[in-house]
Amino acid sequence: MNRFVFPRWANKTVPLAGVVLGLAPVYLVFLVWYGASPKTTDVGYQPIQPVPYSHALHAGELGLDCRYCHNTVERAAHAAIPPTQTCMNCHQRVKTKSPKLEPIRASWQTGEAVRWTKVHDLADFVYFNHSAHVTRGIGCVSCHGRIDQMAIVYQFAPLSMGWCLDCHRAPYKNLRPPEEVTNMTWTPPGGEDPVSFGMKFAEKNNIHPPTDCSTCHR
Repeated sequence: MNRFVFPRWANKTVPLAGVVLGLAPVYLVFLVWYGASPKTTDVGYQPIQPVPYSHALHAGELGLDCRYCHNTVERAAHAAIPPTQTCMNCHQRVKTKSPKLEPIRASWQTGEAVRWTKVHDLADFVYFNHSAHVTRGIGCVSCHGRIDQMAIVYQFAPLSMGWCLDCHRAPYKNLRPPEEVTNMTWTPPGGEDPVSFGMKFAEKNNIHPPTDCSTCHR
């Protein structure tokens, strides 16, 4: 009677199975860590809004200053979502019959706010202050990208803890005069290297961003 039920090569599957089972927990931990990282879940997030507002048109073509709509960025922690009144300052006379603006007109008539979808949504346990950044010379483009070229706004940067800490440790390439924060194409005068300019600007204005936990977790 033949006592070999399985072929001889089947013996190799035992150590192979051991290797697979040994690596499986490591793989699962990596999969959860990387899959839940802001780098993979948030960058590129581009929700459809109730009104097809184009930043490429308003901020780009028309040159509308970011602070006209987001008028609290220099004095408050949050960048305000513009109320319907801000939209109607122009649209009482411009594109008054456009079907795309029907939600705006309905909001104007009823007093009910337009339900915009937040694009850059930090976790509740994270504290971020817009005014602390823009008044010290961090441009909109550093965090939001070329917003003036976006017909539909998407999340440009990961906004992860590591990404924020990288800037706090070496903010130089992102620094500029505060009056230039909304200028998407600003470069240091005379063709100076942005890092070189930023280092001198930081020293002159005593800019040393903190990196302790309580800065963002309060």
